[in-house]
Amino acid sequence: MAQDMAIATTVGDALEFESVDFRVLDQVPADASDEALRAHGIAPEAHAKALLLKDSQGFVLTVMPATSDVDVDFWCQELHRELEPAGDDDLDELFCDCELGSVPPIGPWYRVPTIVEASLCERPKVFFDGGESRTLVRVSGRGFAKLLKDAERLELSNARQA
Repeated sequence: MAQDMAIATTVGDALEFESVDFRVLDQVPADASDEALRAHGIAPEAHAKALLLKDSQGFVLTVMPATSDVDVDFWCQELHRELEPAGDDDLDELFCDCELGSVPPIGPWYRVPTIVEASLCERPKVFFDGGESRTLVRVSGRGFAKLLKDAERLELSNARQA
């Protein structure tokens, strides 16, 4: 593993352990808006965003496409829990090798229960935060699925219809 790669150590270890081919993209706009992603040739629906939630039972990392408008209330209803967004202290403790605000969606590698929107694992390419600001990691959907093999899968379109 090259020392100059701008990704968190845990992310690099996961990619290496699972033998996932990847590419690090740096100088990605910090706002990661749909327009900014498209300008870099990234389909916003291929950008996996992670949201760490917590309650008295512990933490759960939710992973969905950046185009998804699923909010905390949805997760509370879906999981039958009283969840709220985790704070900076929680993020700093759980993702200690990452810059604050850059949460890799590979929760199982950080020992965090994780739920991933299943369609992400079926995409040809998936882009996700590598633990350093303004850096994305590109993997295949199959590679993303390998990194999240211990995560729960959820079909958001089916969940919304329920």
